[in-house]
Amino acid sequence: MERYRTRPARYGPRRDGPRSSLPPQAGRGAGGGAVRAVRQPGPQRRPAAVRRPAPAPAPTARRMPNPRLTGLGSGLFCALVMFLIGGLCAMLFGASLTAYGVLFLPVCVLTAVWVRRGDLMTAPVVVPIAFAVGLLPVADGDGTGGKLMGLVTALATQAGWLYGGTLVAGLIVIVRRIRLVHRRRAAAGGRPPV
Repeated sequence: MERYRTRPARYGPRRDGPRSSLPPQAGRGAGGGAVRAVRQPGPQRRPAAVRRPAPAPAPTARRMPNPRLTGLGSGLFCALVMFLIGGLCAMLFGASLTAYGVLFLPVCVLTAVWVRRGDLMTAPVVVPIAFAVGLLPVADGDGTGGKLMGLVTALATQAGWLYGGTLVAGLIVIVRRIRLVHRRRAAAGGRPPV
């Protein structure tokens, strides 16, 4: 049985193929004498000293932070911030429910803007829960029963702020969802997404 010799691929291509059409290098000419290299005419290059340095990038304006929160992350963010705002209102404003309601609106906007695209519908759900969590330090009452009664009373009397914040978050989420659907349709070439 005959065995053919094969060359492993790591040694490069075989040399028994057609020869290269490159001119011989200087000093290795066919006659053994020194062969002078002839420079082929080509495009003129500028000298290195004349080259201009690349322009510096234009200064960019500072951008607002743009985190992308998951559904759980947006709920935790909103609840934690509202609890801190509730404690701040209890210390600085004498448990003012109006100040708490006013500060609730920007938190609703941030929660709806920072939630990621896949979890858009969670923002209007977590906002009312966070409103109730933030009312714990603000609610009046002594003991567990008194705190619970103060919480229910605060939720009843401040329902306007609760509904307003939830509506703002819902509108932002709906606008973001519509833009996302239009962007997907444009990327798909006008076809509706499957």
